[in-house]
Amino acid sequence: MSKNVNIDWSKLGFSYMKTDLRYVSKWKDGQWDEGELVEDNHLTISESSTALHYGQQCFEGLKAYRTSESAIQLFRPDENAKRMQDSCRRVMMPEVSVEKFIDACIQVVKANEAYVPPYGTGATLYLRPFVIGVGDNIGVKPAPEYIFCVFCLPVGPYFKGGMAPVNFTISEYDRAAPYGTGAAKVGGNYAGSLYPHELAVKKGFADCIYLDPMTHTKIEEVGAANFFGITKDDKFITPKSPSILPSITKYSLMYLAKEYLGMEVEERDVLVNNLDEFKEAGACGTAAVITPIGGIEYKDNLHVFYSEAEVGPVTKKLYNTLYGIQFGDVEAPEGWIVKVK
Repeated sequence: MSKNVNIDWSKLGFSYMKTDLRYVSKWKDGQWDEGELVEDNHLTISESSTALHYGQQCFEGLKAYRTSESAIQLFRPDENAKRMQDSCRRVMMPEVSVEKFIDACIQVVKANEAYVPPYGTGATLYLRPFVIGVGDNIGVKPAPEYIFCVFCLPVGPYFKGGMAPVNFTISEYDRAAPYGTGAAKVGGNYAGSLYPHELAVKKGFADCIYLDPMTHTKIEEVGAANFFGITKDDKFITPKSPSILPSITKYSLMYLAKEYLGMEVEERDVLVNNLDEFKEAGACGTAAVITPIGGIEYKDNLHVFYSEAEVGPVTKKLYNTLYGIQFGDVEAPEGWIVKVK
């Protein structure tokens, strides 16, 4: 470790902290440059950049984990790289190769190793890669230049007092349009979710759940996370829709449910009127791994799953398995872990 940092790991939340170095690469004249690590955490861009006016940008989120042997590892960064390529294609930005993406992440983790929290704290180093359209442009068309950047910051464990169920409410708003950008990780999807989220919180819920934009009968996403349910006969069910962001955590849980826990797995429609088919439910994503869902409010009725106070046994087992893989305590499927150190 290159230096010591004065951080109380137990008090970390999910908020910005400037770390030592970040990676910046620029695209111009049809190609990306080699990229470099820089100290400055500010980007200088043209006032006419497409990222500012037309939302031509996308981002990713992944973590670096310190194991019990003080090794540092990334969890499935190739999947984040592929998803960023999908997002870039959707908003007509040049793709970043999988190799360049992973190399950039490794460079940033190594350069900021002092900020990787110790094993046992539950804290991690969060990485935020993004691509933005820049350069002089005023028409509604793709940018002439682009920036690919990766920065990092230490974040605390999502559940400070231990994992506990929370309640959600069904939103009247749509997260994405039919055949829109719902499957791409672009900022506009998140800007549009801020107001529905605020309304849900004011009503006393953790967040809102979005239904499919076409029929408003099927569950799609839980805030910025994917939904899953455990049926009474122990099947792992998760929604299938072209407007859902394909969660790397969700697909990891689907694999673990089948291969590690021996469960049947289905990706299909989840009708909001059929919530009673599930004995447990959860939201899954990078930040929390799994957020257990205690209940869902729909049409002024709160449907409770396993419990509003306790986490269901299947949800707990899935969480412990994936969390164990990420921190190196459970053997990972081949190719899931990239060693940084």
